[in-house]
Amino acid sequence: MNEILLDTRGHRCPVPTLKLRRACETAPPGSTLRVLADDPLARIDIPHFIAQAGLELIGIESEGRMTTVTLRKPL
Repeated sequence: MNEILLDTRGHRCPVPTLKLRRACETAPPGSTLRVLADDPLARIDIPHFIAQAGLELIGIESEGRMTTVTLRKPL
């Protein structure tokens, strides 16, 4: 399957979530998306968006200020 990388480092909320929403609209079903963010609010906002949009949260990893969120668009 496809993996789409969204590097939103340097952007503040709500930009990371908005970029993810746009990417999900064009991503083929079954795609995996990985979001890189350094805004602390992204750790809260992105999983909230994932739940509301009916996407599958695969995992969240944090190291220092960096957060990586991995999700899948359902088939």
